[in-house]
Amino acid sequence: MAKTVPGSRPKAALRLVAKAEQEAKPDRKRAAARKAAGAEAFDIEADTLPAAIVDAAFRSGDYPYGKRMKRKRYEQELAPLQIELQKLANWVRETKERIVILFEGRDGAGKGGTIGRFTQHLNPRQARVVALSKPSDSEAGQWYFQRYVTQMPTAGEITFFDRSWYNRAGVERVMGFCTPQQTDALLHEAPAFEGMLVRDGVRLIKLFITIGPEMQMVRLHDRWHDPLKRWKLSPIDFEAIPRFAAYSQAFDDMLARSSTPWAPWHVIRGNDKLRARLNAIRHVLLAIPYKDRDEAAIGKLDDKVVVTAEHYLHKGGET
Repeated sequence: MAKTVPGSRPKAALRLVAKAEQEAKPDRKRAAARKAAGAEAFDIEADTLPAAIVDAAFRSGDYPYGKRMKRKRYEQELAPLQIELQKLANWVRETKERIVILFEGRDGAGKGGTIGRFTQHLNPRQARVVALSKPSDSEAGQWYFQRYVTQMPTAGEITFFDRSWYNRAGVERVMGFCTPQQTDALLHEAPAFEGMLVRDGVRLIKLFITIGPEMQMVRLHDRWHDPLKRWKLSPIDFEAIPRFAAYSQAFDDMLARSSTPWAPWHVIRGNDKLRARLNAIRHVLLAIPYKDRDEAAIGKLDDKVVVTAEHYLHKGGET
């Protein structure tokens, strides 16, 4: 069973980390820039967490590795993958293919950072990132999928969705922004909607990034105490900590009901961001038959990090 992190408010949740810091008795000073940015707002030391806490978080959620990937090795493996992404993009442009790569996952799972490594060296006119805010009054009155339809790629384009229509199966469901009937309708209709896209020629790849509860807490703590990352946070992000179990149930339902032969979900274990990024790229490159694909350069997909939704649920899923 997934652990439910206590606390009903962001302050209470973050104080759990403060207590762990105090017990670890870290010997360090506050960073002046972070203090000036108000990083002590929750009475937490505004600096990096002790290594013991971070290491324990790394192993949370039954993560299959005990040590992080080395940065040097990561960079060595990333470079050929990004070259292959260039070849993929050229093929998409030449053949007028349309590709949608959809990312879902917990707050702090690393969706944005992973997308950033995909697009880092791609032409932004061809590879677009879509990260929609909450619906406007006009959009709220439309067919639910309508605002996503307008973001679909045209011939020769790749579109990356940083969250998608599945927002209704996750955040909206857990936070009470929609009714149970609306969530049920979404999970009933999404496979049909995706079937229409695929039959029309769109290549649709769906990736769900998961992290353990302690890892989520550490990453939110890091964002709060870094003035360059704080823009990523919202009150909803902090609510993810005390509602971890509710999100687990929501995500299990989403994976079970919307993974289909024509649009399957693949789950990426994201406690190690570096491994997650590399294997997300590998999965996409291996899933698309682009011209002159170099499988030796791509390397072997890590089946401890990337698994099918069916395998993941069989092993217990998020709950």
